[in-house]
Amino acid sequence: MASAAAPDQTDADKNVERWKIKKLIMSLEAARGNGTSMISLIIPPKDQISRVSKMLADEFGTASNIKSRVNRLSVLSAITSVQQRLKLYNKVPGNGLVIYCGTIVTEDGKEKKVNIDFEPFRAINTSLYLCDNKFHTEALTALLADDNKFGFIVMDGNGALFGQLSGNTREVLHKFTVDLPKKHGRGGQSALRFARLRMEKRHNYVRKVAETAVQLFISNDKPNITGMILAGSADFKTELSQSDMFDPRLQCKVLKLVDVAYGGENGFNQAIELAAEVLQNVKFIQEKKLIGRYFDEISQNTGKYCFGVVDTLKALEMGSVETLIVWEGLETTRFVMKNHQSDEEKVMYLDPEQEKDKSLFVDKDTSVEMELVDKLPLLEWFANNYKKFGTTLEIVTDRSQEGSQFCKGFGGIGGILRYRVDFQSMEYDLDNDDYYDDDY
Repeated sequence: MASAAAPDQTDADKNVERWKIKKLIMSLEAARGNGTSMISLIIPPKDQISRVSKMLADEFGTASNIKSRVNRLSVLSAITSVQQRLKLYNKVPGNGLVIYCGTIVTEDGKEKKVNIDFEPFRAINTSLYLCDNKFHTEALTALLADDNKFGFIVMDGNGALFGQLSGNTREVLHKFTVDLPKKHGRGGQSALRFARLRMEKRHNYVRKVAETAVQLFISNDKPNITGMILAGSADFKTELSQSDMFDPRLQCKVLKLVDVAYGGENGFNQAIELAAEVLQNVKFIQEKKLIGRYFDEISQNTGKYCFGVVDTLKALEMGSVETLIVWEGLETTRFVMKNHQSDEEKVMYLDPEQEKDKSLFVDKDTSVEMELVDKLPLLEWFANNYKKFGTTLEIVTDRSQEGSQFCKGFGGIGGILRYRVDFQSMEYDLDNDDYYDDDY
C-alpha cells in the first residue's frame, strides 16, 4: 500500500487516507507469527537510508547467532525483505517511511509472507525498529489523532488572547492588553460624556480583536481553522460575535461561546475544557451536514443524486458524481471473474448473502465455472480508485440519525451529482452489465 501525501490534500482525501491506515492497523494487529520474525520499521523524515541499511546489516549479523534454526531462518528472511524494500528508495520520503515485513500464520494454520511499505499521509516523527511475534502499530494509531485546528479568542476587560488547538497541542498565537475605563459614580453634566468615551473605547477594543482575528485565522482568503470558540468573563465575546466588524468568514466558524472565570492563558485552558464536547462533535456535525445536503437533493427532486451500487457505478463511469458517499460498514464485495473458454472477464458486486450463491460464479452462456481473478471490499476499491472518476470520497458512519437513515434506507452508498441524471430512462441490461446486486 503506497500512499504519497500530496501537499494540497483536501480534508476528504485525508479522511480516506486515515480510513486506509485504520484498516491496515486492524489487519496488522490481528496478525501473529511464530518466533520473532515480524519486523516493524519506522523511519522519520530527514533520516538517512544509509544509516538504516547499516543498522539492518548489523541486525543480520546478530540474528545469525539465533540458536533455533527455524526462527533464525525466518528472522534472516524478514531482514533481507526489509533490505530489498529499502533499495526501492533513494531517500526517506517527506512524511517518513513505514515498513512491515514478516511471516504470519493465517487462520487455517498456513504461513504467509507479508511485505508492506508506504509513506504515511502525515509526518511520522517516530524512529522504530522491532523484531517480535507481532507487528507494532502504536505510532500509526497516533497518526489517526484528529488534526483539525480550532481557533480560540479569550476576551475580558484587561485584554485578549488568541490561541490555537490541534489534537493535544495548544499554542498561544498572540495576546495584547487594553486599558478600558471602568464604570464610575461621577454624575452631573460629565456623565454622558464619560459614558460616550467608555463606549467608544469598548468599540475600538472589539474592532482591534476582529482585525487581529482576520490576520491570524484567515490565510489565502479562507479560514485556516475548522471551528472557533469565543470565550470571556464579560459580555465582550457576545458583542464580538454579533458585531458587523467580525469577518463573516470567521463568524460562520464559531462553534460555541463559553463563559470563563479568567482572562489570558488560564482562560484559554478553561475554554478548552468547557468546549471539549463541541470540538469532539465537529466531525459528527460535518457528517450530518453532508448527508443533510444529500437528503435535500432528494426532497427537492433535483435529479442530482444517486443511490445503490448499480446507479452509483453508472454515475461514476459518466463522471457525474461530485461527492461519493459510502458507509464505512458497507459489506458489498467487488469480484472480478474470468471465463477461460471465452477469455472474458466479468465484474460482480455482491453482498455476503449473494456470495453464498455459487450459481452466480458460473457463466450463464457457456455454463463454465469462472475463475476468481480479484476480490476486494467495494469500499476499499473506491478508496483506491475514486480519483480516477474525478470525485470526492466521503466515508460516513451510522452514528447520527441522518447516517443511520442513509445506511438503512439507501443501502449505505450514494452520491451527489454535478448535473441531473435520469436513471429511470436508462435501460440496464443486467445480462450484459455485470451487476448482480439484486438488492439495489
